[in-house]
Amino acid sequence: MAFAYRQSEEQRLGRPQRHAVVVIGAGPVGLTLALELARHGQAVLVLDDNDELSSGSRAVCWAQKSLEVFARHELPGGASVADALLARGVRWQRGRVFHGEREAYAFDLQPQPGHRLPAMLNLQQCEVEQRLVEACALRPEVELRWKHELIGLTQTDQGVQLDVRTPDGLFEMRADWVVACDGARSPTRTLLGIPFVGQAFEDRFLIADVRLAPDARPRGLDPARPERWFWFDPPFHRGQSVLLHAQADGVWRIDFQLGRQADAQAEREPGRVRSRVAAMLGEGVEFELAWVSVYQFACRRAQRWREGRVLLAGDAAHQVSPFGARGANSGVQDAENLAWKLAAVCRGAAGAALLDSYESERQRAADDNIAHSTRATDFISPHSALSRRLQRAVLDLAEHQPWARPLVNSGRLSTPSDLAGSPLLTPDEEPWPGGPEPGQTLPDAPLPAPLPGAWFSALQGQPLLLAFGESAAAPRGCATLCLPAQGLAAERLAAGEGAHYLLRPDAVVAARWRRPPTPAALHAAWQRLWGGAHG
Repeated sequence: MAFAYRQSEEQRLGRPQRHAVVVIGAGPVGLTLALELARHGQAVLVLDDNDELSSGSRAVCWAQKSLEVFARHELPGGASVADALLARGVRWQRGRVFHGEREAYAFDLQPQPGHRLPAMLNLQQCEVEQRLVEACALRPEVELRWKHELIGLTQTDQGVQLDVRTPDGLFEMRADWVVACDGARSPTRTLLGIPFVGQAFEDRFLIADVRLAPDARPRGLDPARPERWFWFDPPFHRGQSVLLHAQADGVWRIDFQLGRQADAQAEREPGRVRSRVAAMLGEGVEFELAWVSVYQFACRRAQRWREGRVLLAGDAAHQVSPFGARGANSGVQDAENLAWKLAAVCRGAAGAALLDSYESERQRAADDNIAHSTRATDFISPHSALSRRLQRAVLDLAEHQPWARPLVNSGRLSTPSDLAGSPLLTPDEEPWPGGPEPGQTLPDAPLPAPLPGAWFSALQGQPLLLAFGESAAAPRGCATLCLPAQGLAAERLAAGEGAHYLLRPDAVVAARWRRPPTPAALHAAWQRLWGGAHG
């Protein structure tokens, strides 16, 4: 799908307008950030140097947390972005790991019932982007400009001057704040001179998006019960690993590990790809190639995520391996974390120092994702004799010994980041066994009827005081929700009579009390949440 380039009024008249927030890049992270800013009442302009959506699989696994964010945003007709994605994508929660032809173990990402959204949804990135663009079109606060390429920027204490190239030539723009969501090769990050810190891996991997014949299925996998299958040293691809995922429209994504010495150009040859896929799918399975790519990856992050009035998010700020679905999902969390803070700064409800907490919180999350991703890569692609012996021993033991299964690492799947230690959080005043601690994301749960939405996740996006039984008076600007101290919601929060949870707009627990907090304690936690300024 291509989007029309239009000359803006400020370009036509040669009179630069001042924009409060300019987002560079209309991928999943940039579009999510724009929608989240709009929910907080903040106008935002999105620039993209292209006029088309991404192609192929790219990001394909969308975690429950990302779906909760997408569920806040409406499409034409009244359905949410998440509703549309669920109608198109493939839901799954179970994975199986094989060593050779034997199953080493299986796992379930959502073993407990009572969830509004699935643990994972598989859908190509381009389809997610399309729905996000449609949602942006409904928001008067959001303006999208295609074929607008950022080629230079200059900062002052008052704002940022942007040099932009379009089909009609160059022109200047003005912005109070700029957020770079322009991908791993971020031109904005390059202009700022911010280096990446981390490790680049030499192993090459082949992605093949394969469309099967209507009644075909790969190696006995049941399309009615989709699962993530991962093989170590399978008979059809000896000495390497293979990952299989179901996608929409009968497409299956297959990742083949190729090794360090693989010839990337030769591996893209259709005949060679077809041979690999045929060996993997099994004899007589008809298929066609929908998309092919050979990739390498890095586990690294930008040294700084804020340079004056310019911030980084998504792949512009961090890169991880695709094992674990931590790239795009972490980027969505970046957008959610940044949006409420930037909106508060723009409306004068908080000082610019609040944005430093975005950098510190999300850098910690990126470091955690990079550590998980690096460990997974080292296990999947051992590069020493000792590492290979360890991998084989763990896989052999995992088939029969439950204690060995957590040691098998085919990619730890994305979960919400724990922000413990953030200066915006208030530590527990007393021991509290169970429930989400300050810094952790509130787990979803059905709420007692007739509450609107009837799910915790439907109430996200605003600061909220949850009170179980007796309720303390909430600070100005904070909604209160009173719940009974019984039922699944109270159970998941380990909340007894009088318990209170103070939630941030991104559904992270800011503070909690086992009994109603004093006005002074609640006020102090509220002030701390907003970086010392009233929200």
